[in-house]
Amino acid sequence: MSWIERPPAFFRALVPGGIFRVGGRRGEETPRIYLTFDDGPIPEVTPWVLDMLDRYGVKATFFMVADNARRYPELLEEVRARGHDVGNHTFHHLQGARVPTRRYLRDISEADALLQTPLFRPPHGWLRPRQARALARRFKIVMYDLVTRDYSRRLDAERVFGNVRRYARPGSVIVFHDSLKSWPRLQQALPRSIEWLLEQGYIFSKFDK
Repeated sequence: MSWIERPPAFFRALVPGGIFRVGGRRGEETPRIYLTFDDGPIPEVTPWVLDMLDRYGVKATFFMVADNARRYPELLEEVRARGHDVGNHTFHHLQGARVPTRRYLRDISEADALLQTPLFRPPHGWLRPRQARALARRFKIVMYDLVTRDYSRRLDAERVFGNVRRYARPGSVIVFHDSLKSWPRLQQALPRSIEWLLEQGYIFSKFDK
């Protein structure tokens, strides 16, 4: 099992209280899945993702880089208008482990002024313990149980879809990206993944706030 696609226990322990998986107990009558998208919104990809989600009648959460939302405010509003949730993914896509804590938290506060959401996901999943503790007082930190790796040029759409089939389980928080980097694989992998998950009986859910 790859530690990238499904983060191991030691990684999960770095973010106490972070949401990697929701429930997922065996025997649950309705297995739920949590579909998320990082790094948008952008006009080249996000509208297509919204149309695809509408096509299958599923809801998702978009963890937005606030600078993108600032440039494309109509997409921020469209995501919400179609019944999806928005999460904070910092203003400038900063990786917490690589910048001073004060700068990191300030960047997130600037994003919060625009996005106004209680949900937060750290870019690349990395942040310092001090940062995690400070953010946990203000946000629900949503991590992930399955990274599709749709951003990787080393994978094709078939392998991205294969990651979903291999690692999805009840309660999984799944990460795709509405980004130009992911676009070549997303076009095929996203609809195939949604169809397969629906065939397995999953219900697409949003996070409690």
